[in-house]
Amino acid sequence: MLKAAKDDSVPSADRNDSSPDPELVRAREHFDARRWADAFEAFSGADALSPLALADLEKLALSAGLASRDDALLRANERIYGIHSEAGNCEGAARWAFWTAFRLGGMGEVARANGWFARAQRLVEQLGGECAVTGYLLLPAIRRHMQQCEYDAALRVAKDAVAIGERFAEPDLVNFARHAQGRALVLLGKVEEGLGLLDEVMVSVVAGELSPIMTGVVYCAVIDTCHQACALHRAREWTNAFAVWCEAQPQAANFGGICLAHRAEILSLGGAWSEAMDEMRDAEQAPSRAKPVTAEVLYQRAEIHRLRGEFALAEEAYRVASEYGRDPQPGLALLRVAQGRPDAAATAMRRVIGATTAPLERARLLPAHVEISLAAGDMDAARAGAEELVQIAAGAGGEVLEAMAAHARGAVALASGDAQAAAPCLRRAFAVWQRIGAPYIAARIRVSLSRACRELGDHDGAELELSAARQVFERLGAAHDLGRLDDPPEPASEHGLTVRELEVLRLLATGMTNKAISLQLFLSEKTVDRHVSNIFSKTGVNSRAAATAFAYERGIVRTSRG
Repeated sequence: MLKAAKDDSVPSADRNDSSPDPELVRAREHFDARRWADAFEAFSGADALSPLALADLEKLALSAGLASRDDALLRANERIYGIHSEAGNCEGAARWAFWTAFRLGGMGEVARANGWFARAQRLVEQLGGECAVTGYLLLPAIRRHMQQCEYDAALRVAKDAVAIGERFAEPDLVNFARHAQGRALVLLGKVEEGLGLLDEVMVSVVAGELSPIMTGVVYCAVIDTCHQACALHRAREWTNAFAVWCEAQPQAANFGGICLAHRAEILSLGGAWSEAMDEMRDAEQAPSRAKPVTAEVLYQRAEIHRLRGEFALAEEAYRVASEYGRDPQPGLALLRVAQGRPDAAATAMRRVIGATTAPLERARLLPAHVEISLAAGDMDAARAGAEELVQIAAGAGGEVLEAMAAHARGAVALASGDAQAAAPCLRRAFAVWQRIGAPYIAARIRVSLSRACRELGDHDGAELELSAARQVFERLGAAHDLGRLDDPPEPASEHGLTVRELEVLRLLATGMTNKAISLQLFLSEKTVDRHVSNIFSKTGVNSRAAATAFAYERGIVRTSRG
């Protein structure tokens, strides 16, 4: 990425080449060993004694960028730009003007970035023909199209940039633009085609064909796209590769924080919650931690606190993540459900869903939307959300999306009292999450499978599923879910009864005593007494006979089963 144009008019040697001082020798050694902070300090020291030659000045700029010394990077870039300008090398000057703008844009200094982009464009136009920088100058347009959700336009411009990069043998340009193609395809719903392009990009990245800074940029961008596409196998594989790259150059401060944040998310999915928390702490302490990284780390921390039942800690982490600019949904809404406030959760999710249009972004929100709608008693919203998820999964493909859709559809069927339809959906979803290595999600599904088995009369199967789920929750420390095993809160909306209350009512309607029901459902008799009292209150009846009549009249128990 950071390299001068090949032009004999640019000076390439001075006293540093003929008789380098010891500090310069050390700087070059640090640079070759990828000790970026050490290289930056040594090059800066040598430069203070005598201005560096162009080649060493470029190394100073690269070291500064990787060591997260942005002010020094910009000063070095401007000096290099000046050297090329004075030599009349328009292409070299344009290249460094572009990279100065690129970094300023990343720092959020939009006006200065635009000025340098304009300067690069003017220099390219002076050349009177196409050059490699022509392709690089297409990257801001790609970004604008992506931000405005104009994915077809982004795809067209990215193809042009790839073609220019290939003509001028610029691997940084080719692979960054090809990643943009892949991302645009994913967001257009052509997920497999887009992920195929990302895989091709990663072959070049892992092989070390890109410059160090572009390597880190593309790693982060590809991993983020994989997460958006719910391509969790790929996200895990590339995150592990990224971690190896970061470990090989621990002084690459610009990428240490985001690398740790990605690793934390993968560890959390895999059930290694304590290890994920350790990675999050390291990410927050990384020298280059940026607000987006800190916000995402805080959100992930809040999620683990929520699952552990540490609600006050979760609440605080969601709040601070929001202050850093990260929408705390859907996690905060799920926390509200756990706190017994499903209506507040449903209101928040309606706002988020209403403001989200991209199918894949909606797909990441819909599972929580379905769960929260069921908790709030809005069966219509839950059913609509599940069916939308099914449609998105059918169009985009991918086993994780299909598993999410199957889980949602199974949850709605179970809440509706149709265990026969729910069971196969839940089985499909469980198989995928179990294979992927996501124990918490798999255990949640097993709880639903236990209820379906019990309703279908398979009490041995119900107990096996529940026992397996309990073991996972205990191992993870999922305190809230452990508590829910004895009293699941999800409602079946038409009747205002929870799933457990429906189970109790169906057994009550067969004439079973509370003691017999407690043995059947593996609950204490006191818990069953409470459920029966709630059933009487919610249905407006005052006797077991009236509750039985209510169950048959509302179709909760079908006559054919009596």
